[in-house]
Amino acid sequence: MKKFGVVDTTFARYDMGASVIDELHRSGTGFTIVRYTVPGIKDIPVASKKLMEEQGCDIVIACGMPGPKAVDKISAQVASMGIMEVQLQTNRHVIEVFVHEDEAGTPSELAWLSDRRAREHAVNAYNLVFDPKKLTEKAGKGLRQGYSDVGSVSEPVNTGVRH
Repeated sequence: MKKFGVVDTTFARYDMGASVIDELHRSGTGFTIVRYTVPGIKDIPVASKKLMEEQGCDIVIACGMPGPKAVDKISAQVASMGIMEVQLQTNRHVIEVFVHEDEAGTPSELAWLSDRRAREHAVNAYNLVFDPKKLTEKAGKGLRQGYSDVGSVSEPVNTGVRH
């Protein structure tokens, strides 16, 4: 049986962890979920590593909501770098689901975006574990998690290299 880890924070203004868990259950079966809530985004890397090393999680979905200030952007970058380090140390995926507060104009839009991004990343994580070919089929499609997809470009860029 596979095991999914879900990390979220008390700093976030929306419960993205609940959205992830609900969407994973909608996606299929054959797994268990361990949830770990931490105070803020800079706590996410160690929580992710603990879920993998101590709880045996095969993959972690890490949810965070950086604030709108410059210091929040720096904290988000630091957390992202920590998440990358955890992936390299454990050789397992940590799917980063960050929604910056200034990505939305209103609290209701922020809630909508948080829920949608969390759910779309949950499906991606499910597919990484159970059916990675589904992701390969979508390669180069310009898919985005949250707001609308941008689509693929109609023709390859001419790099001047002849084949």
